[in-house]
Amino acid sequence: MRFARLGPIGHEIPTVLVEGVHRDIRSITPDIDGGFLCGPGLAEVRAAIDSGTLPELADADTLRIGAPITRPSAVVCIGMNYAAHAAESGAEPPTVPIIFLKTPNTVVGPNDTVVIPPTSTRTDWEVELGIVIGEQAAYLDSPADSLGHIAGFVTANDLSERDFQMTVSGGQWSKGKCAPGFNPTGPYLVTPDEVDHQNLALRSWVNGDARQDSTTADQIFDVAFIVWHLSQYLTLEPGDLVLTGTPEGVALSGRFPYLAAGDVVEVEIEGLGRQRQEFVAYERTSA
Repeated sequence: MRFARLGPIGHEIPTVLVEGVHRDIRSITPDIDGGFLCGPGLAEVRAAIDSGTLPELADADTLRIGAPITRPSAVVCIGMNYAAHAAESGAEPPTVPIIFLKTPNTVVGPNDTVVIPPTSTRTDWEVELGIVIGEQAAYLDSPADSLGHIAGFVTANDLSERDFQMTVSGGQWSKGKCAPGFNPTGPYLVTPDEVDHQNLALRSWVNGDARQDSTTADQIFDVAFIVWHLSQYLTLEPGDLVLTGTPEGVALSGRFPYLAAGDVVEVEIEGLGRQRQEFVAYERTSA
């Protein structure tokens, strides 16, 4: 199944995409959140699809696309999870997953405008496979247990400010990862049965020019290992978002300029959908 949330910020309507048509699922759940993902909601939606009882959402094509999940309780990220990206960053491939956090308010719609922080000179793009947790994961016995705790997958853009991340970070990356809107997510939450999550093409473009082109098969740590590993150190809650790293082809490599106002970034993951963000300069608003 493919879930989406359509409408203005704070008033998104949950839908499921059925043969290209957005079907309103508010009769089953008020939103796509942790309670829906860990309860009977998914099965109820599937049954409603089979029975043909879900109404079409009127004028869906005219509505803003929101993130396909509500604001998660946590956004946990894996760094340097593609060997070529580690190399372009000047680092050796890690032997254990590198973990950093993004704040929940970074999660926005896939096509929402992104504001570049006012002192930023090194804003960067990163296409990433995102995991949405469907069942609490704590101290899992093995990676084989992980898939039973996953509700689905999303396209994500782990936007980063590299100067904040590396120069003034104090050794922790999150300072460069947490500007508002620095995690466009979606357009869809796709359930695991719909995609081969370990063999998905990831691509990105800046102003129409190709930047990243890789596959999740090149991950150092795969999805099952990541969820199991994280569960040994923290508890993942239903609705939480885990980002699994980005392949080579970012501005940090030195091969491309960093983002500036007026630039347009597009990212896409095979089977999960495409995003498009316009970047604008920060403007202070009067109190």
